[in-house]
Amino acid sequence: QCKSDHSLFAFCKNATRLHVLIYVDDLIISGNDDATVAQFKKYLHDCFRMKDLGELRYFLGIEIVRDTTGISLCQRKYALDIISDVGYLGCNPASTPMEAGIDLCGTDTPLLLDATVYRRLVGRLVYLSVTRPDLTYAVNILSQYMQAPRVCHWDAALRTIRYLKSSPGQGLFFPASSDLRFLGRCDSDYDSCSVSRRSITGWMVFLGSSLVSWKTKKQPTVSLSSAEAEYRAMRTLLCELKWLDGLLPFFGVPVIKPIGMRCDSQSALHLAKNPVIHERTKHIEIDCHFVRDALKDGFILPNYVPSEYQLADILTKPLSVVNFTFLLGNLGVHNLHAPS
Repeated sequence: QCKSDHSLFAFCKNATRLHVLIYVDDLIISGNDDATVAQFKKYLHDCFRMKDLGELRYFLGIEIVRDTTGISLCQRKYALDIISDVGYLGCNPASTPMEAGIDLCGTDTPLLLDATVYRRLVGRLVYLSVTRPDLTYAVNILSQYMQAPRVCHWDAALRTIRYLKSSPGQGLFFPASSDLRFLGRCDSDYDSCSVSRRSITGWMVFLGSSLVSWKTKKQPTVSLSSAEAEYRAMRTLLCELKWLDGLLPFFGVPVIKPIGMRCDSQSALHLAKNPVIHERTKHIEIDCHFVRDALKDGFILPNYVPSEYQLADILTKPLSVVNFTFLLGNLGVHNLHAPS
């Protein structure tokens, strides 16, 4: 059993490897030896009433397509079901999931008469973001108003549905020819919430050219400067890299170190590389030691990236069509069902 993910199991003997991923009563079985996989399936058949669905094509609403170029994941049917239930199959598509410059905090529009409709829609969008990093920021913002959604929040959710209508078959692509080196990117939108004055953290992790992990989250504390907000984003990304460092070797793949980390704040990078705890950073001392120790041990290698090339920017704020399209085109996502 994997310590990093308790639903993942492995069998290793000599050069033979077998991996099993379990979700309730659904299993994904993979291995590098067909005879071992067949023997394991026969063992399961003898122990349980089990149905073999063959090669993995559809799992928990996720469509999997494999060819010589790589593996694609999307949730097209699930997305179309959401659009259909809202009644937006014939709507005009939108270019971005959220309008640039929109502020949903502290609005005085009327409360929705039926909040359960909003909650159900946002809940379905949360699961859809499993293969849609472009929806992550919008879903994060919409989910903050589940308790008392207003009309403006519902309108913003419908804007996300209109964007979904433009590319329901879009998803992740993992190319077959890719190196196995991690690269993390993190960003923060300082003081983005006009009510709580907390910043938004966004980070993503690439394995080669493949996007394998990402997240958008409001920071739990108020940062006193943009450098502090960016530094906290680095700490959050480091936690994910530590977790992946324990997961990848479970598949027999060593983690190449130091792991690259891209940040667009020179001040945050100076905090990570400066061993002196200044008076202005006493309140973030734990974060400082955590990141600096990882840098000292050679686990990470933080570097500067210009803001216009910071891909994690798509996870921290609503962007213009031009910026959103540019960043999305570099995330390794594509529309599986787009006409060739």
